[in-house]
Amino acid sequence: MTIHTPTPEGGRIVEEPMSEALSKRYLAYALSTITNRALPDVRDGFKPVHRRIMYAMHQMRLNPQAAARKCAKVVGEVMGGYHPHGDASIYEALVRLAQDFAQRYPLVDGQGNFGNIDGDSAAAMRYTECKLTPAAVLLLDGIDQDSVDFRATYDDQDEEPVVLPAGFPNLLANGSSGIAVGMATSIPPHNVGELIDACQLLLERPEATTEELVQIVPGPDFPTGGVSVEGHASILDAYETGRGGVRLRARWETEDLGRGVWRIIVTEMPYQVQKSRLIEALADLIENKKAPLLGDVRDESAEDIRLILEPKNRTIEPEMLMESLFKLSDLEVRFPINMNVLDATGTPRVMGLKDCLQAFLDHRRVVLNRRSQWRIERVEKRLHLLEGLRIVFLNLDEVIRIVREEEQPKAVLIARFGLSEPQADYILDTRLRQLARIEEMAIEKEFNALSEELAALKALTSSEGKQWKAISKELEVVRKALISPRRTTIGEAVDASAFVAPEAFIPREAITVILSERGWIRAAKGKVEDPSELKFKEGDSLAFLVPTFTTDKLLVGASDGRIFTIGADKLASGRGHGEPLRLMIDLDEKAEIINVLAHEPNAKLLVASKAGYGFVAPENELLAQKRGGKQVLNGEMLAMLRVTGDHVATIGENIKALIFPIAELPEMGRGKGVKLQGYKQGGLADVAVFNAETGPEWADGGGRRRNWPDWKDWLGKRASAGRQGPRGMRKFR
Repeated sequence: MTIHTPTPEGGRIVEEPMSEALSKRYLAYALSTITNRALPDVRDGFKPVHRRIMYAMHQMRLNPQAAARKCAKVVGEVMGGYHPHGDASIYEALVRLAQDFAQRYPLVDGQGNFGNIDGDSAAAMRYTECKLTPAAVLLLDGIDQDSVDFRATYDDQDEEPVVLPAGFPNLLANGSSGIAVGMATSIPPHNVGELIDACQLLLERPEATTEELVQIVPGPDFPTGGVSVEGHASILDAYETGRGGVRLRARWETEDLGRGVWRIIVTEMPYQVQKSRLIEALADLIENKKAPLLGDVRDESAEDIRLILEPKNRTIEPEMLMESLFKLSDLEVRFPINMNVLDATGTPRVMGLKDCLQAFLDHRRVVLNRRSQWRIERVEKRLHLLEGLRIVFLNLDEVIRIVREEEQPKAVLIARFGLSEPQADYILDTRLRQLARIEEMAIEKEFNALSEELAALKALTSSEGKQWKAISKELEVVRKALISPRRTTIGEAVDASAFVAPEAFIPREAITVILSERGWIRAAKGKVEDPSELKFKEGDSLAFLVPTFTTDKLLVGASDGRIFTIGADKLASGRGHGEPLRLMIDLDEKAEIINVLAHEPNAKLLVASKAGYGFVAPENELLAQKRGGKQVLNGEMLAMLRVTGDHVATIGENIKALIFPIAELPEMGRGKGVKLQGYKQGGLADVAVFNAETGPEWADGGGRRRNWPDWKDWLGKRASAGRQGPRGMRKFR
């Protein structure tokens, strides 16, 4: 298939394969997304939209000392001059730069409603006002001194910076996140004081390792605080490779209410967790009985976070309650680290901590040299003019005569004193008051000061060592301006594999699981003494009655060969009719429930198919983590029995019975199994497990249990045909 593309000349059609046309266009889109939208620049830590917002506000002179302007005005300037995209996306980016719970060092000073940690959105841009913060000024410092490259804006009407001078490592200080085409980035915020200390170490010893840097930067420092429980080895690996993650927990404390009563006060939330949604999630856990230790949750927050968690009863340990909630809710989150950035050449790269800091320092050196060169040019120009004024003062009477008497004083001055054209113009433009004696002294003082400055600037640009020393001094000034205490505490590493399962926190109470013929399941408290008193929906009846405990798991065997796992604590109350079992597990509509058992650790089950095959399976390997259960038996399941004896009795649809030792069956986790009994026609009708000491039993057509004293006459080899069973025998159960 080909696509016809009109050429710029018009009138000519170029035939191009569809695959090539699509690949070219998609590649162009992907590159645009990666470089112009999703990935930040390693040098200033900005994506284009944030950089354009900063530059537009700088051009509008919205410095910290100025009055704030309407955000609508700023968004309009950004959209009209630099960023031809939707105003909503620009305002959203501006709002995020102003949120102190999203930015470790906010770059926009917002006045008005800029949202909150509950997830409420900001007010419309026509109501809010903004200006730059001192931190933003540090990022823009020197931008008017030719310190960075500029490029034409989208309409070629103006210019915009390719990158900002960046007085501090903003990429790591405020972090960044974004999703491009085929790649993404996720960089957590850090403490700028620690970052600058790490930069100073690199300036002192460029060969310093990541491990040495991690001693200074022990981990992210989130604006919302919290406690980092990631291990040192994991953090080191993430900073070394640029990929990893950090687990962050809410900060909490126990409040003693007297008489053994207590409650938990959560004072700091994990980063990017909305408080309102967290409260809703905790309330759902309580309602659905998934947080058995949590009694109540409420929000008493004002300006500070104050989330109240009350235990179910006073006997619960606070640490036990919080460990269960950390596992069940967003009171603990894992923040991914993927330091995918654009390097100085615009190439996407995953950088480690050292690479990011070194790229920032290299950028600062470029900025320093360009700024110094810009200053050198202006100092040299000023010194050149001052040299002309010095000549005037040495020959003041002659200069005055030439100006008064000559028709072309400029040309005469140039010829008489060897001046340049700019010097002559400057002398002729000089006011008479500047020719006073005191002005001569001021000019001489300025000339000497500028000469010293010029010598220092030239020495700086010619010495790499002096450049790094100058950068070090600049960083120290920035550090004093931005330094703030660490908010995120580096706590003890928590081993995820050592987490206690939520089931361990469930109070152990006796229950009876009731499953009806139509698949409605519930849990009645205690033991059901008389099943006949149980009530069901019209037309429904009892199918399975399983005594167990709230801490147990149920194994549900289905005719399609799958075994499902359900927590007994998650069952509906026995007061009503319960809820459909199919809402809790992904059970096929055509499949039937074969059996329901309470899981016993280290026990074994006998599973058998209608085709007459089966095997013994360890129960521990049958537990399923997902709603879809675990496929255990290949074939249509007939029976799922717990192995409580040493012999197996089978009866076929041909009424022939066979008994053999259970040791003849293999032990396996899943599969088809081996043949239990041989049949010329039909398959297996029923199977039972019994102890040789007590002997088996069987049920007649009326449901009465009968002993089988001469069962040994039916002993044989597994897979043999067996012999006709006792009169009336059809099933064992």
